[in-house]
Amino acid sequence: MRLHGWHMTPLTDHARTILLNRVPEVTLAFWVIKVLATTTGETAADYLNETIGLGLTLTTWIVSALLAAALVAQFAARRYTSGIYWTVVVLISVVGTLLTDNLTDVAGVPLWLSTALFSVLLAVTFGIWFARERTLSIHTIFGRRREAFYWIAILFTFALGTAAGDLITEGVGIGYLAGTALFAGLIGIVVIARFVFHLNAVLCFWAAYVLTRPLGASVGDLLSQRPSDGGLGLGTTATSAAFLVVIVALATYLGIHVAHQRRAVDVAEGSLRS
Repeated sequence: MRLHGWHMTPLTDHARTILLNRVPEVTLAFWVIKVLATTTGETAADYLNETIGLGLTLTTWIVSALLAAALVAQFAARRYTSGIYWTVVVLISVVGTLLTDNLTDVAGVPLWLSTALFSVLLAVTFGIWFARERTLSIHTIFGRRREAFYWIAILFTFALGTAAGDLITEGVGIGYLAGTALFAGLIGIVVIARFVFHLNAVLCFWAAYVLTRPLGASVGDLLSQRPSDGGLGLGTTATSAAFLVVIVALATYLGIHVAHQRRAVDVAEGSLRS
């Protein structure tokens, strides 16, 4: 039997991923939401911290509590649920940003040291994850322990991307527009390495995942910051709101798409058993 271009066996790898994986398939929509969530994380953190005036400490506690609640819902869900998953991604992007901001602005840790610190933490996370699970692929996030490693790695990618992005765009002083072009170019190199030179898919995924953080942050700053600071002056409120609307629309689309896939797999499995 053939379904949507792939063969059905008593449970193909593709069908198993659709039914059991706790994270979405890596598609163009996945990457678009990831970049937008990253941008929202950057602008939302600035909005809460500076525009509303909550300050870094209070903002960090509030968003961390929201993230903890979202993670409880994510782990309680039996399988991937679009709304819950992307809520966690948006919130974890804000917390990752705030981790670096607290180290830089409160503790006085230089950006190069934060970049090195989060690089080590991410490498250690990957090392323990691989030692326990023998894979770093996000296509097989079937159990709670593997998912826990996944979210820890995601948090450190956001913190690392924030530190590295700020180090380059602000510490080196190349500006938001040049920073956007730089990180987009680096992601392009990863894409070429994967699809032209067939570099390892897992390595390319995580490299791109880290790089989309400073790309999104550069885009967010470019759009929201004042022209005198090198931005377009749209403000954090308008930028965050516009991107959240797009995130909700795309996340809804992905949720409907996955639901259709699951129904198709259920029907195919039922036909095979009958």
